[in-house]
Amino acid sequence: MISIREQHYGLDVALFNEFSLADFKLFEAALLKRAGERARPDVLLDLSELKDFTLDMALEELRFVRAHEEAVGRVAIIVTDVWIKLAAHLAGLLTHRHVKYFPSLAAAQAWLQGGSDV
Repeated sequence: MISIREQHYGLDVALFNEFSLADFKLFEAALLKRAGERARPDVLLDLSELKDFTLDMALEELRFVRAHEEAVGRVAIIVTDVWIKLAAHLAGLLTHRHVKYFPSLAAAQAWLQGGSDV
């Protein structure tokens, strides 16, 4: 399941239980819409409640990232599970976007709202 909220810096996206292809399609549409409204929106991905993801979603993510990586700014990822963090990190190796991992929502939002890349 997915929850998407627009923010002044871009999008807040929270994922719960299983991240499916249908969820990723919703994320794609929201991100492309936001990119049309604001140059290179930043994205906060809250994976703290994510338990699993589907293979078709992972393949779609790779396709989407390769096609649209220049449309996205910084990505803050909240993750607590070591396996989900590893999967997110491996996916991040395929892109040149600035990705940073955080243990909490507050820390991730502070980084995105601060506007710095460090």
